[in-house]
Amino acid sequence: MIHIASTTAEEQQLIQEGKLLPVMEHFYTIQGEGMYTGVASYFIRLGGCDVGCHWCDVKDSWDADKHPLTNVDELVDLATSQAKTIIITGGEPLMWDLTYLTKKLHEKGARIHIETSGAYPLSGEIDWVCLSPKKLMLPLDEVCEAANELKCIVFNNHDFQFAEEQAARVGKDCMLFLQTEWSKRDKNLPLIVEYVKENPKWRYSLQTHKYLDIP
Repeated sequence: MIHIASTTAEEQQLIQEGKLLPVMEHFYTIQGEGMYTGVASYFIRLGGCDVGCHWCDVKDSWDADKHPLTNVDELVDLATSQAKTIIITGGEPLMWDLTYLTKKLHEKGARIHIETSGAYPLSGEIDWVCLSPKKLMLPLDEVCEAANELKCIVFNNHDFQFAEEQAARVGKDCMLFLQTEWSKRDKNLPLIVEYVKENPKWRYSLQTHKYLDIP
């Protein structure tokens, strides 16, 4: 659990209990990538991340202090009034205790997905774990074992080897996806297509939301 500056003792206690969380943004949209591409989903993007990928496309999420502490009960009511698939992402969402958030979401009948680097222990009750491992902070074994979907980002050729190393750590029923880093898509798209054809255990994940220009 990380500490947020300029919080009162009462606020810090609520953070520890998971009743207040730093939320960068939350919105209703269509899942754009991975196994659930095309599914209407409500995204909750939590602030805070110390993994530090240089190609991260949401670097504004890294500093938890920049994002407002949000009442989880109010957030749950808003999210579940619009969607039943809720995606918790970041930042690195597992830096926070998600027990209270996921409990309240399940009470409202939501299906909960998480997108995580796996660098921190799982918390809460998650229905679908999308593991996107990073070289700077490798995922924990417990997250690899729980992963339903492995999504490896391809920035350079070595990332294919890294992807295979991580695929060896997840369960046999875990879905395997390769996704190009967005700025390298023109170069990497054909490389991934050929790799998937040669290694059909993998699937290609396309960031359709960026082509559609939606959140």
